[in-house]
Amino acid sequence: MAGVAAHDKTASTTLYYWPNIPGRGEFVRLALEEAQIDYYDIARDENGGGVQAIYALLQGTAPHSTNQNPVFAPPALFIDGKLLYQTSNILLALAKRNLGKLVPDADEHTLDVANQLQCLITDFVAETHDTHHPIAVSLYYKDQLTEAKRRAHDFCTHRIPKFLSFFERQVAHSRGPYLLGAADRFCYVDLSLAHTLLGLEYAFPVAFKRATESTPLILALRDAVLARPNIKAYRESERCLPFNEDGVFRRYPELDLEEEGEGGTRKKQKK
Repeated sequence: MAGVAAHDKTASTTLYYWPNIPGRGEFVRLALEEAQIDYYDIARDENGGGVQAIYALLQGTAPHSTNQNPVFAPPALFIDGKLLYQTSNILLALAKRNLGKLVPDADEHTLDVANQLQCLITDFVAETHDTHHPIAVSLYYKDQLTEAKRRAHDFCTHRIPKFLSFFERQVAHSRGPYLLGAADRFCYVDLSLAHTLLGLEYAFPVAFKRATESTPLILALRDAVLARPNIKAYRESERCLPFNEDGVFRRYPELDLEEEGEGGTRKKQKK
């Protein structure tokens, strides 16, 4: 059973990602858990070797590293004797290996649509990260706070509604409840969108509430994904880490929109 082997180094599939945060690795974990794939999660190394394993991966000295295929950044997944990286690429590879579980069929058009939607989510997540690190990832948040506030205001005012309205149209076009259609058209991209919605609600609760007032379909999609037995079991387990202040989705109240007070006036959130 997937997840049970998350600490088992003998598993044939290994996930490389930073410990202590969900981060971009969570998109891969959700697919592994939904498909019930036994995997070893480097981030859950009981001896605390997760960080060292990532450094080894980036330096090309990890057990699964090859000179012909260096890894730029995690997440990376070793599966079927191959080391893959880039979230969208990993998820597409998993989908092709798990037809009927992570993608409804092997139809080329289905795979293309799923992949392009996942690439769009990846862009969305990158923009989310850039709200708290708009200048450089090497700088502390406090060192780019002024720029972060400007970036986040535009993100909350324009980008969140734009992305969410698009995904709402996609579900409406497919006639839902999922991005590709009916319940038997469930796809790994539904997992990614649901997780992104949870992250946005955590990081920008006011902006998220405002933007989703007109997107009932994707909220229903999120609830449907969270109710799936494998996902529900994973989220209730200790393997699933909560959002925190070191991941992609970070809650800084000063970056969110201001709340509406009585009479439609705006009130500033406490910092």
